[in-house]
Amino acid sequence: MTRRLAQVAKKVGVSEATVSRVLNGKPGVSDSTRQAVLSALDVLGYERPTQLRGERARLVGLVLPELQNPIFPAFAEVIGGALAQLGLTPVLCTQTKGGVSEADYVDLLLQQQVSGVVFAGGLYAQADAPHDHYRQLADRNIPVVLVNAAIEHLGFPCVSCDDAVAVEQAWRHLDSLGHERIGLVLGPGDHMPSGRKLAAARALAPHLPDEHVARAMFSLEGGQAAATRLLERGVTGIICASDPLALGAVRAARRKGLSVPGEISVVGYDDSAFMNCTEPPLTTVRQPIEAMGRAAVELLNAQIGGGSVTAEELLFEPELVVRGSTAQAPRG
Repeated sequence: MTRRLAQVAKKVGVSEATVSRVLNGKPGVSDSTRQAVLSALDVLGYERPTQLRGERARLVGLVLPELQNPIFPAFAEVIGGALAQLGLTPVLCTQTKGGVSEADYVDLLLQQQVSGVVFAGGLYAQADAPHDHYRQLADRNIPVVLVNAAIEHLGFPCVSCDDAVAVEQAWRHLDSLGHERIGLVLGPGDHMPSGRKLAAARALAPHLPDEHVARAMFSLEGGQAAATRLLERGVTGIICASDPLALGAVRAARRKGLSVPGEISVVGYDDSAFMNCTEPPLTTVRQPIEAMGRAAVELLNAQIGGGSVTAEELLFEPELVVRGSTAQAPRG
């Protein structure tokens, strides 16, 4: 019991005495704190006291495209924690290949009468993907927030990391190291964040050859295949649209007998978990996950409370983190 009190108190940011008062139905606790404590019980997997089970927590869908890329569990942790502090219970919806689709999850969430939905990566970032389920949410006036570069005309507020600044930081870093043949490993052609990254690269290097741009699915294997093509075309520096893609690029270089960073420099994107533990540690562009996640929850909560929220995109500044996967360009 003491361990449970401590965990719930830490999650909500209140004293153990406050948690005890809520669990025992004692007065002297605000409604918002009371709801936050009950939601924290749900999130941490503890059963509510019998007398409180009839009070169902307010649910919020948290839809993620996958969990293999560590950036998505990181977003889930920040967003889930911020929701719990507001008395909202996150319902995690993760897509798997051949499993439940994003549209199916939206149907399930609507059946559960959710208070809102946060999408952290998904079909809204792909111009050619189906978007009817988003319109379904809009038609029902369900509060929605999108994380990272949505297509236009969906009309939902969006919280994004600035893709143009990210590429500019990575490109200038490689350029300062003497790299003249820089390539990009990006996501599919209709992926909006990748499109923004490519536009930024072309603004910096108007004569960037098309053969120095490789597309891939977001996976280590996709990165390896795309980077192999770039290496065959003579690039010495590779900027990737995610950390798993960058790890794939490192593997591609090694499979061709090239050293990283001695002969090939690689820059990732996200600064997800364990990128400082790879060999070599990965130079990458860090997304400000904490600030972005909290902003997304604030926007959602404002809508749930009946407030009006602008549909404009909030852009957050990334940060280049230089580690061991980048070095001076090879001579000759």
